[in-house]
Amino acid sequence: MIIDVHSHCLQPEHWGHEHEDHWQGAYGGDLYPVVTPESYDQVMGEAGVDVAVVFGLAASQAGVRTPNVFVADFVSKMQTPAIPFCSIDPLDEDWRDQLDEAVELGFQGVKLYPVLSLFDPLDPEFDDFYTTLTSNRMVALWHMGATPSPIGRLAVSQPMVIDEVARRHPELTQVMAHMGHPWQRDTNVVLRKNRRVFADVSGVPSRPMDAFFALVGAQEWRTVDKLVFGSDYPLWTPTQAIENLRSIAQFRAGNLPYVLDDTIEQIIHCDALTMLELSDPRR
Repeated sequence: MIIDVHSHCLQPEHWGHEHEDHWQGAYGGDLYPVVTPESYDQVMGEAGVDVAVVFGLAASQAGVRTPNVFVADFVSKMQTPAIPFCSIDPLDEDWRDQLDEAVELGFQGVKLYPVLSLFDPLDPEFDDFYTTLTSNRMVALWHMGATPSPIGRLAVSQPMVIDEVARRHPELTQVMAHMGHPWQRDTNVVLRKNRRVFADVSGVPSRPMDAFFALVGAQEWRTVDKLVFGSDYPLWTPTQAIENLRSIAQFRAGNLPYVLDDTIEQIIHCDALTMLELSDPRR
């Protein structure tokens, strides 16, 4: 079984000017690709993905927005079994309306982007938001870690932030995307102590040495069972993401610890639906 918990259906126009102004140069100058339900089905099928979690982005101050109805329509046209997540900026005055709409549409989680939304997850004003997510059994999937955008706020995008949210809302299921890169060491200690906090490995192998230390760290901190697979499509296809992950297990440095093949395969084939308490769309 392969569950891809991190894939994007947002379109170039959903970025506003943010991608062109601040991201394009950092990613080699390429335009943001157009993805379709058909392209999703192709890449997910090639990798043997059984279920894909699909979402866009929302960061109002940056002009980034993927409407809930777009995601719902997109997923309805996919052949691949898919779970839609909404994207909400909690600074929006109408976040409750957006969340109600997402629940009515059958969404099972929310993608949050504090580094670009510029909201502080630790501010008590968002406790009502987290409580509402918990009562609706929705997963909070956080972009966690770096951004190339100069307007981004790195201080609110570090794994220790999630530790405090988890302390106040221990029943909220949370996923730290990208293992919080480059702060994966912090991610591992946050994972170890918080029962309902997980991390996905999307994008992690793109910086191989960081990935090596992150996954060796997961073995040593015994948090491999808290890691779930994500491709970050369309930045990488699931096939590329799997190949890149497996390549990390080939690293050797004398008699130092190394990433076990079993670690990689456990991440790729973990039962993320059960771990995150997501309903299986195949049923």
